[in-house]
Amino acid sequence: MTAPSALDLAGLAADEVNAAGGIGGRPVELVAVDSGRTPAVVAADAAALHRAGAFDLLVGFHTSDVHRALERALPPEARYVFPPPHEGGRRRPGVLRIGPSPLEQHAAALRWLTLNRRARRWVLLGTDYVWPRTVHRAARQVLSAAGAQVVGEAFVPFGPGDAGLLVDLVLRSRADAVLLSLVGRDLVAFNREFTRAGLDRRVVRLSGALEENGLYALGGDATGELFACMPSFAASEDASDEGQLALQERHARRSGPRAPVICAYARGVYDGVRLAAALADGRPAARASAGPRLGRADGLVFRDVLPARAS
Repeated sequence: MTAPSALDLAGLAADEVNAAGGIGGRPVELVAVDSGRTPAVVAADAAALHRAGAFDLLVGFHTSDVHRALERALPPEARYVFPPPHEGGRRRPGVLRIGPSPLEQHAAALRWLTLNRRARRWVLLGTDYVWPRTVHRAARQVLSAAGAQVVGEAFVPFGPGDAGLLVDLVLRSRADAVLLSLVGRDLVAFNREFTRAGLDRRVVRLSGALEENGLYALGGDATGELFACMPSFAASEDASDEGQLALQERHARRSGPRAPVICAYARGVYDGVRLAAALADGRPAARASAGPRLGRADGLVFRDVLPARAS
């Protein structure tokens, strides 16, 4: 769902770098590697391309299990920018993560919902890989300190499954809030089943992976109970970030009126390509980080509840 807009924004970033003279007078060229395969296959493919001189820097747009496999497969001198939310922990030199850690992304949102929506009984649902597991560990810490409790938890494999079983867990647990670390189509399938069960208007949902394309796949949400804590809400109609609004205009000019909607992941890829170009050009890699953010779904857009602050 997110790949079309991410590829669009990667191309836009490369075009802008090249329009400004490229890197030391050389044009930026993009080499795409399919990261939807198993981590070992993706890592082996990328390592072979690097050995062959096909690329100088890697910008990763993929899950954290692929991220870890790439770190192991690439040589120490390979430089690698990873923009999405990540699982935290130490990383080898040459790897630059520009997304938030689990605590940075989720802590403020969990505390706000516990206090302001009286969300005391939480169920944690995630896809079975490293990022959701570290998110859930962080969430347990935050929720316990906030006086809330975890009353259920489940991890499911990637791919089609029975979302009804997860909805049944929420019902049995008498939860008043759900933290969703499901990703991609699994997240969409759960939310659709959740709505069919009639829980969407009485149980709060918070996701660290729901972005604009996922909201479109749901047909939007107007319950006031669906929240997301992505680093940005790129397609929000009330975006106050002038740079974001200008980016949306440049994207529309380049890709046309039927271009895929810019999502938070795509914005990360754009930032990652621009940052990788700066690194290759010998410029500093300093980057302002965004503070915690929480948005509530309002139809097909997100409205800020906790707007980003520079930190």
